[in-house]
Amino acid sequence: MLHAGTIFLSSFLLFLVQPLIARLILPWFGGSAAVWTTCMLFFQALLLAGYAYAHLLNAKVRGRTRQLAIHGLLIALALAVLPIAPSESWKPAGDEEPVTHILLLLGATVGLPYFLLASTSPLVQVWFARARPGENPYRLFAVSNLASLVALLGYPFLVEPFFSARQQVATWSWLFAAFAVLCAVTAWDAPATRPRRELEAEAAPIRTSQVILWLALAATGSVLLLAVTNHLTQNVASVPLLWLAPLTLYLASFIVTFEGGRFYRAETLWVLLLAWIAAMGWLIADADFRFELPLQLGVFLPGLFLGCVFCHGELYRLRPVPQHLTAFYLIVAAGGALGGLLVAVLAPLAFSGYYELGIGLVVLALLASLRFAAVSAVARLGSLAVLMAVAGCAVYDGLRHQQDVRIATRSFYGVLRVKEYGEAGLQTHLRRLVHGTIMHGEQYMDEGQRRMLTTYYHDKSGIGAAIRSKQARPVRVGVIGLGTGTIAAYGRRGDLYRFYEIDSRVIQIAQTEFTYLADSEAKIELALGDARLTLEREPPQALDVLAVDAFSSDAIPVHLITREALGAYLRHLRPGGIVAFHVSNRFLELLRHKEIVDAGAVPAEDRPEWRTWTDDYSNLVQILK
Repeated sequence: MLHAGTIFLSSFLLFLVQPLIARLILPWFGGSAAVWTTCMLFFQALLLAGYAYAHLLNAKVRGRTRQLAIHGLLIALALAVLPIAPSESWKPAGDEEPVTHILLLLGATVGLPYFLLASTSPLVQVWFARARPGENPYRLFAVSNLASLVALLGYPFLVEPFFSARQQVATWSWLFAAFAVLCAVTAWDAPATRPRRELEAEAAPIRTSQVILWLALAATGSVLLLAVTNHLTQNVASVPLLWLAPLTLYLASFIVTFEGGRFYRAETLWVLLLAWIAAMGWLIADADFRFELPLQLGVFLPGLFLGCVFCHGELYRLRPVPQHLTAFYLIVAAGGALGGLLVAVLAPLAFSGYYELGIGLVVLALLASLRFAAVSAVARLGSLAVLMAVAGCAVYDGLRHQQDVRIATRSFYGVLRVKEYGEAGLQTHLRRLVHGTIMHGEQYMDEGQRRMLTTYYHDKSGIGAAIRSKQARPVRVGVIGLGTGTIAAYGRRGDLYRFYEIDSRVIQIAQTEFTYLADSEAKIELALGDARLTLEREPPQALDVLAVDAFSSDAIPVHLITREALGAYLRHLRPGGIVAFHVSNRFLELLRHKEIVDAGAVPAEDRPEWRTWTDDYSNLVQILK
């Protein structure tokens, strides 16, 4: 019970801190879904470092006293850096490279405590194996993942709704202190020397082929986790609820496979797994269903779970003897970190679209075909058929995303494409900016039509009504989210239009591929950086209208629609000024009332039973359509 309790508390804290710290820094980086992917890369890298430390401490440091001294010193240092709240000095100025900045921020804030928590499970499993040599220590890994699952499920439903960010940080820090005490007791209870048969077993080294297969299986599960998370979050909202659903299933797959191997059987799983791989490949290729949220969730979440059950079930089946336990976990962690590196860092550099999900499914199908070839002739043929079908879907998806594309680029903030239709010189010549899967503005390029207001910004729109209501004199308009710069077409001589944009590529595209900014008679100002942080830093702008229109694909940057955000906006308005929110969304009901009134404005229905969204609190479930 002592070993299981130590592992449970350490893993609980390990995974509770992930959504906690990610939520704290999310507003600093534009609310982008890539914040979570980058955080996951950091956590996987620290998990690898923790497992490496556990392996070295077990293999190289002889004697319980030395091990206790080293481990105790590190725990004392970790206690000294508490609490884990990030300093305000880490807020970005706007021109930093975000991935590196986030990694450094996390390292300074939670690096050492997370590192020690990550090392606990393999260390305690080694201590358990020495204390009880006849029992299976790998089952404690299921306990570890169960605790992680409890933390992840508890955060959006029990922690986030009822505790402020400051209370969350304080509670986590006190629980870490309790863990430090429990870990010290468990370490002291471990045998002072290593059993003779454990030392003799080390003469049999791990084969290179085993290492490669362990790495491939662990990396594939990690790629699936992050790629499916990207797929789901880029079109809804970058909030813990949608981050945690895939991660919960990922952890659950470890629980069902490492608890003793009773639930995973390749002979029974192959039909389900192949069917779901094919279904996921079909949804990637078929654009008609991209916005069918129930269908997307109903296919990709179970598919992720089945894919991870296969990968992790094979890892358990191929596990080494307990004497190589820490080396095994080190390699598994290396595979997880490799998957995170591929999705979070290399994919944005190598690809102009979100192609890693299709590639991950192809690799999963390949591994499945290699494993299922030994099950039966039918399984072998089915595996090969699915492998070819999924590869075809992935290639088709890549080609489809390049159709009519003039420019395609990808970065931390997502995928941007400029699509072009019609021939130059014709009235039908049109360019369109697409972020992810959502259009963010379009312009007719013909000289006689290029100043025409289009899409969400036409004359009868809400933003049009707001601007026109202030045009009795020169107006000052602020816009959060540049897009193609369509709103600048409202500008007259003497007006000022100030655009806040976090992505430098959007500014470049708006200036080079569209002409709304250049054609406007108003004075145009461009501010690079997260709009919330920029508005908080700069002096009052005396705006007549502030339009909040910042979306990542169809996702909502939650930090731009909280009470504190509105307070920042109001500081920049003249008396009688208007804050206009863009509230169209395919999945979220951002309005409380559907009655359309004059000029397209819609009154919000008062919901006293709902808490106001703040920087400490938001509830996505309440507004799902």
